[in-house]
Amino acid sequence: MPTTFKAGLIQTNVSNDMAENGAFVREQARLARDAGADFVMTPENTGLIGASRAETLEKAQTEESHAMLAACRASARETGAWFLLGSIHVRVPGEEQIRNRSYLIDPSGAVVASYDKIHMFDVQLAGGESYRESSTFKPGEKSVLAETPWGVLGMTICYDLRFPYLYRDLAHAGATMLTIPSSFTVPTGQAHWHALMRARAIETGCFVFAPAQVGTHKGQPQDLRPFDRRRAVGRGAGRRRWREGRLRCRRGRPWQGRRSAQDGAVADARPEICRAGAAQGSGRQGSGMTAKLSS
Repeated sequence: MPTTFKAGLIQTNVSNDMAENGAFVREQARLARDAGADFVMTPENTGLIGASRAETLEKAQTEESHAMLAACRASARETGAWFLLGSIHVRVPGEEQIRNRSYLIDPSGAVVASYDKIHMFDVQLAGGESYRESSTFKPGEKSVLAETPWGVLGMTICYDLRFPYLYRDLAHAGATMLTIPSSFTVPTGQAHWHALMRARAIETGCFVFAPAQVGTHKGQPQDLRPFDRRRAVGRGAGRRRWREGRLRCRRGRPWQGRRSAQDGAVADARPEICRAGAAQGSGRQGSGMTAKLSS
């Protein structure tokens, strides 16, 4: 198993136009690969952010026909890199709500694993911003692990970051890397984004990769009050257990950053961190790489 790899984190400012967003991601993936990235990652909501709940629901597509999933699979084949599609909005036939789903794609373009966001961001912020993800998205019901050439990856999305027991369970089940593609709001991101990422790395001993949306998203109605406009804090980053993350995407603009990692460093840093509570039964269960959540 290779012990080092280079990750390219793409920071995006998506609109409500999926074709435009897909073209940007494919261009940035090529740049990341040209710079040596073995593993390219995009943020939450890579496909689009609708101008309204109605538009988000209207533009959600099934997995089989999803244009952004097809674009990222093609990009993986084109570049020969592993690809984390941070998340897209997926319609499941027969369900009223849609799924916020992350995909791990191998260099052949095959989907290795997918994960549905478990924790919904339902909050009224002091500055006037309000979010009710549960009115649009159906929560996932299981945590997901996936094998990569560099070790076991635990897949999560954005608001999951605030629930440390999910990450403890993933580490207990064998994860050495964690992905947290995100679209963190500006108020909460400025206060907690990097602190929470670092906490998850410290608690689990894992490498943490968190590509992020940035800026005020295009396609929103022009008559919205400033605090009603959806804005993301950006600052995508990679974190490790013992030192400050080496990678930070540039603030206030889309960019791609690069990160090198040694999975052997996880074993060196985590001799005891995740052993406490192991006797309670955390670990891989069933077929494939799915780990049940603790109650």
